[in-house]
Amino acid sequence: MKKIEAVIQPHKLDQVKEALKAIGVDGMTISEVRGHGRQKGHKEVYRGMEYDVDLLPKVKLELVIPDNRLDEITRTLVAAARTGKIGDGKVFVYDVADAIRIRNDDTGEAAL
Repeated sequence: MKKIEAVIQPHKLDQVKEALKAIGVDGMTISEVRGHGRQKGHKEVYRGMEYDVDLLPKVKLELVIPDNRLDEITRTLVAAARTGKIGDGKVFVYDVADAIRIRNDDTGEAAL
């Protein structure tokens, strides 16, 4: 099993969710997060004062998937999240040793 963590632009969330739903991905966890990468934020003016906004709003998606669907799911996610501009985000992939469904003790891929 693999865990995918994707940090994306908030306005792309609905498009990414729909693209993943279209290929049969049901479960995911979504969190609102803040951060920055190479763009290091930007400046904003509020009531005549200039402020550095260095932690930008992002959305983090987390999915645990079977190994054999990794390429399909990551390709779909990246295509749906891409704008082609700086700040599009990142995708991280981790190995998952095991999963347990609390309700009925299913383990491994059966728990997904």
